[in-house]
Amino acid sequence: MDRLTIPFADMRIFECRVLTFGLCAGISLRRLKFLFTAAALSIILFTTAFAQVALPAEHGKREADLIELTKLSKSIKLDIKYATAENFVGRPVYPEARAFLQRPAAEALLRVHKKLKKMGRGIIVYDAYRPWTITKLFWETVREDQKKFVADPAKGSKHNRGCAVDISIYDRKTGKAIPMPSGYDEFTERASPDYTGGTEEERANRELLRRLMEAEGFTVNPSEWWHFDHNTWQQYAIYDIAFSDVERSHNGRKH
Repeated sequence: MDRLTIPFADMRIFECRVLTFGLCAGISLRRLKFLFTAAALSIILFTTAFAQVALPAEHGKREADLIELTKLSKSIKLDIKYATAENFVGRPVYPEARAFLQRPAAEALLRVHKKLKKMGRGIIVYDAYRPWTITKLFWETVREDQKKFVADPAKGSKHNRGCAVDISIYDRKTGKAIPMPSGYDEFTERASPDYTGGTEEERANRELLRRLMEAEGFTVNPSEWWHFDHNTWQQYAIYDIAFSDVERSHNGRKH
């Protein structure tokens, strides 16, 4: 079901029947109209709430082809914060630390990883494909003033489509993430890709990541320097597939 709807014509029929029954029962017309308005408003609020909690259904989209990123390259590092308590929810929300993307986005990310390898660096992944149920949990967890940092489950997320990835850069010598203007999932102005503060090194690192990702068809999120959406996201539906149920046509090539 896409959404519970009540056509306008059906509402008018319902109104006429209620008024006819009420007048026969001796209820005043003014009182009946008040009762009908209250009932109609309750129905609208209920159907709106139902639409917001239901998985948005979309048609005419490509079939999911989620690829596990570490199967493409063993040197892509994972630091899946949502598989730990080290996140804004304060507890693990993923059963395991894994990262998937739709094939075009995964292959584009691999090309960025290869470019970084020539610089003695690599990609570190914080999050990628995210089941819709988790997006709903995030929306219900954050404060109202923090909702610009999370997706509305009524609309779904590009993470739910398998076309968004949260990443940074790590140094291959140390194995550690290089300095950036803010931490991952930091709900402050420092998270903006256009933030002018921080050190020159931090800003240069952030701009390097953005430049390489944009060259491969990604767009940075306006509120989060680490969040990138691949330009194929509109081709895929919103999914609520558990990691353990993700089907892959092959494991990809190892690099």
